[in-house]
Amino acid sequence: MTGVLVVGLVIAALVLYGVDRALKARARVRRLRTMSDRLAAATERADRQQEQRQAAAQASAALTSVMPAIEHPPLTLPGSEATAPVRRPGGDRA
Repeated sequence: MTGVLVVGLVIAALVLYGVDRALKARARVRRLRTMSDRLAAATERADRQQEQRQAAAQASAALTSVMPAIEHPPLTLPGSEATAPVRRPGGDRA
């Protein structure tokens, strides 16, 4: 009778251990799936932001190629007389 009780306790302990491991494995899978979903969402957001930046850069380049004067200040202002160009430290002319 004592042998059957010991065997029953060992089997119960093994079953409880197996259930514990299974629950922990399910929790780990759930956590990994959540992290994977979050990483995929972050990657998608970063891709969309990069596309928006590239589109803005292309639009800016297209605008300055059509209107090159947008990159340089005017040499004279309306209503004022022309002056000699001013040298800047970088070698650019105003």
